[in-house]
Amino acid sequence: MNDFTIDWSQTLLYAAMPWIVIIGRVPWVATIALILLALLATIVIHAIGTRILERLAAPFKLSRRLVRYGNRAGAAMVFFMATQVILRSASSELPLIDLVRHINSLCLIAALTWLALQCVQAIEHTIIEMYPADSPDNLQARRVQTQTRVLGRSLMVLIVVIGVGSAMMTLPFLRQFGTSLLASAGFAGLVVGFAAKPILGNLLAGMQLALTQPIRLEDVVIVQNEWGWIEEITGTYVVIRIWDQRRLIVPLQWFIENPFQNWTRSSSSLLGSAFIWVDYRLPLDPLRDEALRVCRTAPEWDGRLCQVQVVDTSERAMQLRVLVSAPDSSKAWDLRCRMRESLVDFIQRAYPDCLPRLRTDVTAMQDIAERGSAAQPGSPGQP
Repeated sequence: MNDFTIDWSQTLLYAAMPWIVIIGRVPWVATIALILLALLATIVIHAIGTRILERLAAPFKLSRRLVRYGNRAGAAMVFFMATQVILRSASSELPLIDLVRHINSLCLIAALTWLALQCVQAIEHTIIEMYPADSPDNLQARRVQTQTRVLGRSLMVLIVVIGVGSAMMTLPFLRQFGTSLLASAGFAGLVVGFAAKPILGNLLAGMQLALTQPIRLEDVVIVQNEWGWIEEITGTYVVIRIWDQRRLIVPLQWFIENPFQNWTRSSSSLLGSAFIWVDYRLPLDPLRDEALRVCRTAPEWDGRLCQVQVVDTSERAMQLRVLVSAPDSSKAWDLRCRMRESLVDFIQRAYPDCLPRLRTDVTAMQDIAERGSAAQPGSPGQP
């Protein structure tokens, strides 16, 4: 039995000798084997750790979204960190070891940047979910969503810039180029500053819009004589959804440098007016009663104001203004149209003679004609 054991051990040793020789002659085999082992360990740890973290973070919205958004980026970061440790521990005499270390460093920076972007996106989406804007009184929600989106975009741009800058600083030729460029003269920096002025201007404008909030998401605005809603605020421009389903793209800096109308700055309630020209003989009290009746039956009216006033007169007619209130701009427009149609129909039915008309006094014209014919020479009764 002992002889059989000795023979079996010798057989295994003889079978492993070629592989030992190959590993000794190929220096990368051990390092690659360790990297593959690190990859396998990362996959196993990621699968187990993700399930554990999901159960622990289930009661919390932010933690749950952070785990869901950052699990892949976190796994990539862990793998490249383990690979970095293995490559740093490997012999410096390995062929192309410096290039492989540098590539792995770039991958590690990319994984860290990816993880940071996913975390910012998770925080942004969590805050937006906590303040939904689909409620009737959504002023506070729109304010928070606007700040979150603009600040999140700006922070993501900053993270990308830091990541790209860190990756470029690992390249010796780019680092030397940047040093020589800064040490050369101020003219190059001046040119770069002028070239980057629109980008920096929009970035600073986005920060100012997020802090001061002259506009928010779903605000009703009038820009360039176009009426619409703020649909999206990015890091460089604002998308306005116009009432006829067109889209108006406006740079962020434009809102800082130019005046515009915001109909929902402090409240969405508005006053709407409808103008009607009528004859002087129209009694106003029945028209006021009819306007109040239309408002009470209109679903767009919020019950605050319904008023009829004479705002202008001419030699032929007088102009009435019907002032009504509504909870938002869309309902104010519909209520104005409803009021205008209803009052015109009421005047046509109840007082058809009180619509604007052009008067002609026939009696006065006959008197003028008779006096003119009597004053002609040679007419009867004239000398």
